[in-house]
Amino acid sequence: MAIRMYNTLTRQKEEFKPIEEGKVKMYVCGPTVYNYIHIGNARPAVVFDMVRRFLEYRGYDVEYVSNFTDVDDKIIKAAEEMGEDVTAIAERFIEAYHEDTGALGVRKADLHPRVTDTMDDIIRFIEKLTEKGYAYASGGDVYFRTRKFDGYGKLSHQSVDDLQLGARIEVGEKKEDPLDFVLWKGAKPGEIYWESPWGQGRPGWHIECSAMVKKYLGDTIDIHAGGQDLSFPHHENEIAQSEALNEKKMANYWIHNGYINIDNEKMSKSLGNFILVHDIIKKFDPDVVRFFIVNNHYRSPINFSDSQLASAKSSLDRIKTTYANVTHRLSETADLGEEKDRWMKKTNDHHDHFISEMDDDFNSANAVAALFDLVKTANNYLREKHSSKEVLAHILKTMDQMAEVLGISLQETKEILDEEIEALIQERINARKNRDFARSDQIRDELKEQNIVLEDTPQGTRWKRV
Repeated sequence: MAIRMYNTLTRQKEEFKPIEEGKVKMYVCGPTVYNYIHIGNARPAVVFDMVRRFLEYRGYDVEYVSNFTDVDDKIIKAAEEMGEDVTAIAERFIEAYHEDTGALGVRKADLHPRVTDTMDDIIRFIEKLTEKGYAYASGGDVYFRTRKFDGYGKLSHQSVDDLQLGARIEVGEKKEDPLDFVLWKGAKPGEIYWESPWGQGRPGWHIECSAMVKKYLGDTIDIHAGGQDLSFPHHENEIAQSEALNEKKMANYWIHNGYINIDNEKMSKSLGNFILVHDIIKKFDPDVVRFFIVNNHYRSPINFSDSQLASAKSSLDRIKTTYANVTHRLSETADLGEEKDRWMKKTNDHHDHFISEMDDDFNSANAVAALFDLVKTANNYLREKHSSKEVLAHILKTMDQMAEVLGISLQETKEILDEEIEALIQERINARKNRDFARSDQIRDELKEQNIVLEDTPQGTRWKRV
């Protein structure tokens, strides 16, 4: 079965056909590095790492590029507030990004280009747009003539006339048209800058990715990806710049992940409800956070809360327990199993189901369900009086393959610490006081899976290992 993916450009699922057989050129918009990443930043990092893993599993050679925006208004503001150099701020949070995403099982891109290392290419890009009449200098800034590009609005499916209604010229801007967007910003006093034909300044946000895609992957790439919030105006503007200059389609497939809500509200820094990954992984195993993300379809909005993560932990623990039990049985079995073919076929069926779900627009939620079906089959097989090394090894291999695509680890969970048990018991007591019996029962079940038995007595809740 061929891979099919939802293309934001056409608003439909399309069969994936790479430009070059067996190879994929993929670009994912990376972060602006002025702070630790929040859970909303983590979702595209995890999602497109999973897409990359699956494409590789299906036999493709994936050239994966994800940038860092290391000079920007936000970084300049952070540097001023912290009394530090822009470069130092960017370097610190690039390192923090790798630490946080690495903890979530995100592999580094083949290349992480930085804006500051691509400055000459960005300037040349703008010069060529100016030569072709798509860009113009005005008072030290350079703008893109949006109306000159006939295809503007094709990604966001908005007409220029509709966009005109919400466009306006901000104070200090020197545009010919409210729809025009900035390619180069003249430097303000005291700001970091680069020399250019238009004076001292730095690039606008959108031109950076266009220049990096062209430099590192070429005029046309297979997949361009990022968060849903980037589809307009960022990706729309990228298309306009790149296709105006190159006179070629920028990307054949545009894929975008959905938003993350916090306790049923859209995450927003203005609301103050954003949560840093740096803080989350102090409280929850990073593997649990990743499992929570991949256990949802990448295009669907998902709700983030402690209870959702607790549920994800419980689910992942069930998978890991089965994996550990199969591993243990394999180490001691005498290979006396019967009906090998039937169990091998069942395992293969679950594998095929997993792949078919991932083939269908990377539906990791249904793929996880296929993994749970394999877990049920494995548990049923463990109840057999005799078992086969061949079957047990095949189950483990198949679980490993699924886990590798999802980017999760199935190694045996470390023994829960006494203080962690006491904390969960206190959480359970609070849940019962608040009549949240579902959470109370969930905690009891989680501890039971860790071989911890609770006993409610008039003197309080007691526990023991069994």
